[in-house]
This record gives sequence, structure tokens and C-alpha cells, in this order.
Amino acid sequence: MGLFRSVVFLLVLQLPQGSDTSLVQLNNNGYEGVIVAIDPAVPEDGKIIEQIKDMVTAASTYLFEATEKRFFFKNVSILIPENWKENSEYKRPKRESYEHADVLVAPPTLPGGDEPYTKQFTACGEKGEYIHLTPDFVLGKNESEYGPSGRLFVHEWAHLRWGVFDEYNEDEPYYSATSKKIEATRCPTGITGINRVYTCQGDSCVTRACRIDSKTKLYEKDCQFFPEKDQTEKASIMFMQGIDSVVEFCKENNHNREAPSLQNKMCNSRSTWEVISNSEDFKNTASMVEPPPPPVFSLLKISQRIVCLVLDKSGSMGGSNRLNRMNQAAKHFLMQTIENGSWVGMVHFDSTAYIKSKLIQITSSNERNKLLESLPTAASGGTSICRGIKSAFQVLTGIYPQIDGSEIVLLTDGEDNSAGSCVDEVKQSGAIIHFIALGPSADQAVIEMSTITGGKHKYASDEAANNGLIDAFAALVSGNADLSQQSLQLESKGLTLNNNLWMNGTVIIDSTVGKDTFFLVTWNGQSPTISLWDPNGTQMENFTVDTDSKIAYLSIPGTAKVGVWTYSLQAKQNSEILTITVNSRAANSSVPPITVNAKMNKDTNSFPSPMIVYAEILQGFVPILGANVTAFIESNSGKTEVLQLLDNGAGADSFKNDGVYSRYFTAYSENGRYSLKVRVHGGTNAATRSIRHPANRAAYIPGWVVDGKIEGNPPRPKIDEDTQTTLESFSRTASGGAFVVSNVSNLPLPDLYPPSQITDLEATRDGDNISLTWTAPGDDFDVGKAQQYIIRINGSLLDLRDNFDDALQVNTTDLLPKEANSEETFAFKPGNISEENATHIFIAIQSVDKSNLTSKVSNIAQVALFIPEADSSPDETQPNPSPGENLPNSGVSISSLVLSVVGSVALVSIILSTAVCILNKKKNSRRPRTEF
Repeated sequence: MGLFRSVVFLLVLQLPQGSDTSLVQLNNNGYEGVIVAIDPAVPEDGKIIEQIKDMVTAASTYLFEATEKRFFFKNVSILIPENWKENSEYKRPKRESYEHADVLVAPPTLPGGDEPYTKQFTACGEKGEYIHLTPDFVLGKNESEYGPSGRLFVHEWAHLRWGVFDEYNEDEPYYSATSKKIEATRCPTGITGINRVYTCQGDSCVTRACRIDSKTKLYEKDCQFFPEKDQTEKASIMFMQGIDSVVEFCKENNHNREAPSLQNKMCNSRSTWEVISNSEDFKNTASMVEPPPPPVFSLLKISQRIVCLVLDKSGSMGGSNRLNRMNQAAKHFLMQTIENGSWVGMVHFDSTAYIKSKLIQITSSNERNKLLESLPTAASGGTSICRGIKSAFQVLTGIYPQIDGSEIVLLTDGEDNSAGSCVDEVKQSGAIIHFIALGPSADQAVIEMSTITGGKHKYASDEAANNGLIDAFAALVSGNADLSQQSLQLESKGLTLNNNLWMNGTVIIDSTVGKDTFFLVTWNGQSPTISLWDPNGTQMENFTVDTDSKIAYLSIPGTAKVGVWTYSLQAKQNSEILTITVNSRAANSSVPPITVNAKMNKDTNSFPSPMIVYAEILQGFVPILGANVTAFIESNSGKTEVLQLLDNGAGADSFKNDGVYSRYFTAYSENGRYSLKVRVHGGTNAATRSIRHPANRAAYIPGWVVDGKIEGNPPRPKIDEDTQTTLESFSRTASGGAFVVSNVSNLPLPDLYPPSQITDLEATRDGDNISLTWTAPGDDFDVGKAQQYIIRINGSLLDLRDNFDDALQVNTTDLLPKEANSEETFAFKPGNISEENATHIFIAIQSVDKSNLTSKVSNIAQVALFIPEADSSPDETQPNPSPGENLPNSGVSISSLVLSVVGSVALVSIILSTAVCILNKKKNSRRPRTEF
């Protein structure tokens, strides 16, 4: 049993690689399928296309040299918005879409903020989501602040593809080094420069030396590191790729492990090159001998959506009310989800296939109603998935000879041994397969079709009260439609009613939505009594009741009133199953609606490896904070696990307050498919828009040192990051798709999961005491309660990190762990530190659970003891005016200066006396004690 636990624990520590929507493939050292998408909000400008080509071409050469002749960009598609003019060079996309984009060229997240960044919220070594570049950046208007665009593209690509992080830290720009000097956070330390406070008013700029903050014992808040323009260091691209000499990533031999960079924090102090060298890309390639060819670009223009529904009507669809539930969901899709202007056709299949409707363009409710008449009415026969797909190919050629980019929505509940025979044909077709699996036996081969074509995989169980089938269809909005045209789900809820025949609730319609608002009610037995009131208390009439399909629906004309809508459904019989679904669209095309995107970190998983649930809440590109986010994970048999997702920067959540809410998932109940659904609620004045700069943004170069003088760049637009805009109440639901789990054991198992790593430890000095705060981990990652905390301290950051078990242990007898995700506080009085002349005390924590499984060592917090040595160059401590430049007015009089010097002498005397006292008390042995 002990050996089993050890093996399992090793598996647990290796989190699976994150799932991603990218279509990029590495083929003979070249990246193929890279998609650069221009957002519809970007005004038409042909120069943007040419600049994208120049940027990626330069990036390819730079990437090739930086990776020791391993990687380059081979094929790149530029996705052009539908609202740009036609051009003979533009082709129809195949599987390329905005949701698969690797790079978005879009307006800035915040006005005036042209900083490039990579959306990255997963663990070290896992792929990011996308790179965001603004039109002004692409057009070369920010080169002085960020360096050449091709070099910066490689910096961001390393974030996106290999999951490395920045080697600077704007929140912690300085640190106290082992050398007892204050150093700028950078890699490597060989990058030279000076530290200055540099302020400008209009065209007049003044410079002064940086002062030391009395609390942090580091440089003051406004101090900046200005690099020398001429350098000899070749690294590092993840610090400042704009330096001319920089052509490499930091490697193990020159990596700065002391710096409080995100790379060190997220990647356990490994260098960026170590992480890249451990990637699958690196393992599957060798260095090239010849230089690579330049990238090949394809210009693809978004066009009308073309969809064919391929619906299973085989005999097995007659059980568990599947056929009717499929029709209910398909009707919702046709009446509400599919966008105006789209072309839609329909195929039914059993052991053969039947074309029920050729492509019809939806321009009004007439076309929608005509398609509703084509839905199947009876279930019989066997199952031939390939025949259904091939008939769909015939339907899709009704407009264009090629079916590139056309979509097939395939729903089936049965296995088909012949389904694998048409996988190659599907792959070559250019069509996109969205697969909805209904029930536990839906065919596994079709998952491969959806994966290789870039389609979505959804799953719905036979538990009708979970509303999974309607959710699956509702999630199939266009991947290329403008966000204002997409149907958003505000509510999706179901109940099985027994003793209490009432289902009551509310739906919030906020001001960002309200157009095309659609209420849908379904039942299993008899039509319920439906009551709906708007925010003014006016009862809504005129629900359309379809007794054959057992649905009732109401479309609100115009824009629905903002506020709380109240519904009350009364069943007519016991054991009735009722569901309600509410969708709406953006109220105003110029105001982005609040959206929710949910996903797991992997599409397939093997027990006991944990998974992570993610839900991102945005308005445009702006994160929404403070929302209540709940995940519902439904297994193959319909069992549902409920998780509260958090944006607290602890446990599974990588970054606090980035709008991404996360949680570990380990409660596997069986093998097979699972589905994810997320519900979000933002209470009045509880949720806020974050106006912080994006995380993982490119380093802004404040200026260069040339011949000893600072040549400053325009100051970055200042934003008060503590200011947040409160939001009105809102609600959303979102389907996160399906994932498959294998190797779940039916046997009793030992405790497999340790507490999660503490990542937000902070320390402050309060007189003689050190006060600590952190977020409590759980017994199993971030669930439950840990058993014990081990706190250790050291005068050397590296010694504490490398030899945690040998460091001085703090007495934590009275410290009892709280429930996971609670705030923990603890104060202690430090004893003697073994390192001579230590300027800081470094602290770390390890958690232990009831089975004696230990977490990873936490991030390292620090408190200052004495003032470390500042850069003592004459230029730094006694700044001289440059020719034509006035000395800045520091506001310090001569008398004040004299008093300051006298005070400094007294302070030095006190420090020396204290140091002597400490040294006298030191024991002969240098081995740390175990407690105070």
C-alpha cells in the first residue's frame, strides 16, 4: 500500500497539460496553422495586414536563432473581419475562427493602453490562451516603448506556446540580493543600467536619485530601472527583448534565481530555457542545419455561417424521452441561437440517412418555422453516423462547391462500429464537426472528428432536470459572429417536482443585454401553469404553447426591461420535470455585454490526476471581479458535483483578481464522460470591472541610458489600479463542454491528494514581531482543512528555497489551520538568524494533511531588518545636471540635510550595536534550531 501511495502521489504532482483551442501544429520544426485574427471593431486598414506579415517574418528569424535553430513560423493565416471590403486575395476560412485565434489584433483593453499581453492563467509549462496586440502597436507606433514588433512577438509566443513567465515584476521591481545590494528584478543580473526617479511635465523632464523606502528598505515606488542602450549580454528575451544584444532566453547558468520575477514564482525558480527545453515541442525536434524559409501567409475573410443539423432518429432515441428532448433543444437552437443571415440545412439518420431540408438562409421567423417542421417525429432503425455525415456534405455544397468552414452539428446517442471509416474523409473535407453526445453510450470515434476539425464536444445525460441538452445546443453560437450578435444564456435551471409542485425563481436582465430576450419552459408530463412578471410587476402574457414538443416560449419584443424578472411555474402532477432557459443578446452593439467562458484544463484525463475548472468573466476584454461563480460537473450517470470557483490567487487560481475563477476537481465518481456547466451571479455593487493593467503584459521601457544620460520614452498612461467600477446585478450560465475520465477505481483508496501550495504568503514587520497572512489550503488541494503548518525562516532566500527542511522552524503549536480558502494570520517573534549580516528574514510555509502528505513549499515572503546597500555609484547618489538640464528640486533645505546626516550617524551606531549583540548570542553550531 505504501508503494502504491508513492506512485499515485508522483502522478498527482504532474498536473496534466492544459487543453487549448489553438489549431497550431509543429511540423518539421515549423509552426503551421497559426491564426492572427483582426477584430471586427478594428477600422479597415490594409497597412495592418502588411505590418502583421512583416512582424511575423521578422519574428520567425529571431525565434529560429533564439531557440538554437529549432523553431520558425511556417504557415500563418490572417483572419479578416466580415465588415471589411471584399478582395480577390481573400479566401474563405476552413477551420480558422476567432475562437481558435492565437493572436488577436483588437482595440486596447483600457483606453490608451497599447501594451501587448498574453492571456495566461494556467500553470508553468502550460499553454496560454491568446496574444492581444492593438492596431497601433501593429502599425509600429509603440516601438520605442516596447522594442521591435518581431522581437516582442517572440516574447509573447514564449508565453503562449511554452507557458513561461516574465523575468521582470512591476509589483516587485526591486529586491535585496545576497550581495546585500538593492537590485532591479531582471534576468540576468549582467544587464546594466541605473535606477532613477524620472518625471516629466510637458517637454521638461527631471531626474533624481532613488530614495530608500523606510518600510520596505528597497527603492521608493517611483524608482525605475533604465537599461544601458549598449549591452553585451545576450539574454534574456523574457526580460527585455528590445535590447539590441538580447538574442537568447535565460539559461540555467545565468538565470537569476533570487529575483522576485513571475518566472521564479510560477516555475519553481527554473530558467525560461529549462521550461522550454522540457516542452513537447523541444523534445520532438532537433536543430536544423539550413536556415528556414520565410512564412507563408493566407488571407481569409469571414463569411456567412453555414450549418447542417445531423440528428439521430435510431431506435435507441425512443427511450428515456431522448427524441423529444432532442427536438426541444433543436427548436431552441433554431428559434434563438442561430444568427440571422446564417444558412441552415437538416439531415436525419438511422441505418441510412435522409436529407430533410436543403440550406435555407434565415432572414426572418418564416425560415426558422420552416426548419422546425423538418424535425424528426419517430425513432426507429439502426445507427450509421457516416451516412448521416456524408449526406450533410451533399447539403453543404448547395451554396459553394467547397464546404470549407461549414459546420455539422451531429447529435447521436449510440455506438457505431463503422464510424471510424469516415474519419479521414471528414478530416479532408474542410468541415467543422460539433459533436453532442446524448446518454452514456454515444460513439467515442466521433470525439476524434470534433477534435481534428476544431469543433466542440458537448455531453448531455439522461437526467432531463439538468437541462444539459438545451445547454449543449445553446453553446453552439457562431465562433466568428460579432459578440453583439451572439445569444447569451442568462438562466438554465431544472427541477424534478414531487411533494412541492412549484418552481419559482428570478432572472436578472442587466443593461448590457435585453435584445431578443427569449424564455423557454419545458416539461415531461403535463403543461404547467406559467407566470412571469417584469421588473415593474407587470405580468407577461402570450406564451406560445407547443403541447406536442412539451415546450412553451415567449420572445420579448424590442429590448427587455432592465432588472429582476420573476417566474413561477406550477406543475400539474407529481414527479414532473420542469426546466426554464433564458437567453438574450447585447442591447447595444457599441457596449460589449458581460460574457462567461468555462472550460476544464484538459479534455481527457486519467485518474488520479487532478483537473482544474476555469471560468472567465469579461466585459469586452475587461475582467469582472467579485462575482459568485458555481460550477456543476455532471458524470455519465447524471450525478452532479458542485464547486464554488474563486479568483483569490490561491490553490488552483494562478492570479488574484484577473477575472478567471478556478478550483481543483478530484471528485471522480465513475469512468466516462463528464460535462461542465457554470452559473454566475453578480450582486448589486458586489461585482466590479477591473481597470488594472493586464497581467503578463510586455515590459514598458521607460527610456535608455546613452552616454550616461537618460533618453526617456513617453510616460506610460497612468491608471489608478485600486479604482474599480461597480456593476449592476447580472446573471449568466455557460456550458464548458465535455471531458472524458478513465482508470477510476471502484476499490477503496488511500488519501491521494496533498494540500495545495500556498502562493500568497505575505509578511510585515510590526515592532519585534513578524505578522504573516495567507490563504488556507485544504486537506485535498483546496478542499477541506489541512492538519498542520510548518513555518521556517532563513536569512538567505536561496538557502530557504533549496534547503527548506534544514531552516529554522517557528513554533506553531497554537496555530490551527482553518477551512480551505479562509484567510490565515499568524504573528511570531524571530530568533537569531544564522547568516551573518543578513538584511532580511525570509519566510516560507509547508502544509501537512491528516495522512501526513505535504504540500509544495509556499512562495517566499520577506521582511527587512536593516537597510541594504544602495548602488553607490557617484552618478546615483550625487546626480549632476546634464548639459542644459537643471538639478531637480528635492525640496530639502541645508538645515534639514545637516539634521539628516546627524540622524544617519546615530542610526548607524544603533545598527552596529544591535549587530554586535546578535553576534555575541550566536551559538557555535550553525545547524538551525527546530523551534523557538
